[in-house]
Amino acid sequence: MADIIDGRAISKEIQSEVQRDVEKLRAEKGVVPGLTVVLVGDDPASHVYVNNKAKTCARLGMRSAVEKLPATTTQAELLDLVARLNRDPAVHGILVQLPLPKQINPQVIINSLDPAKDVDGLHPFNVGLLCAGHPRFIPCTPYGICELLTRSAVQIPGSDVVVLGRSNLVGRPLSVLLSSKGRFGDATVTVCHSRSAHLAEVCKRADILVVAIGQREFVTADMVKPGAVVIDVGTHPARNENEKMTGDVKFAEVSPIASMITPVPGGVGPMTIAMLMRNAVDAAVIRTA
Repeated sequence: MADIIDGRAISKEIQSEVQRDVEKLRAEKGVVPGLTVVLVGDDPASHVYVNNKAKTCARLGMRSAVEKLPATTTQAELLDLVARLNRDPAVHGILVQLPLPKQINPQVIINSLDPAKDVDGLHPFNVGLLCAGHPRFIPCTPYGICELLTRSAVQIPGSDVVVLGRSNLVGRPLSVLLSSKGRFGDATVTVCHSRSAHLAEVCKRADILVVAIGQREFVTADMVKPGAVVIDVGTHPARNENEKMTGDVKFAEVSPIASMITPVPGGVGPMTIAMLMRNAVDAAVIRTA
């Protein structure tokens, strides 16, 4: 059976490091890092995520605020709020919780953020820095995946990595990170997706297989190389009382084949919020440098 990569334990380790940096920033410069999350509408999952972020901020000694707006909010109204937060010196990081209501174009909102406060790392300026090999804010889930790998002593340099999924939130930035020079890089990376030809064969050659395709239990045993490290980014809630939450990987089939694997829940999920806290504190450090 594969060794389980414990995202909860690694997340706690990173949050302890962040807390020490928060205390240092307060002691040396009198600055308390401030993160504001903008929540538009009544999506239940988004409310849970936002509440967890606020609780984590409080536990780490950071200042947090939640701007809640109704689902009827117009794009112009949201842009006005973002502009106000951009100007507020007490706000070091801004996160606009996705998804947004259909009348709002998410890319327009992301583009309106001050890149120096874009702790989600999605503004085109920050994406450009990442692609140029000089990242400032790394998108939180890819950042968390890289920390899971390095802190679990997984050999990234020289490895054959397959990233299954090409979203701007996970697949694309992760492929850039793993193929770049630096702490998380020097791998040979293939990005594939549901329309890729010979998908099972491509996945099966990976030393490290990252699955972010958004389809329940999509990856099965015949798609995994014996001894591979498997990172499951998917999260799918139970459909009935007899089911458990599952990921994009069929865990019961794949775990006897892999050397290491992330569980769902308790794998990648806890890392995303830890890296958001990391980015928020880094934003405060940059602002006060």
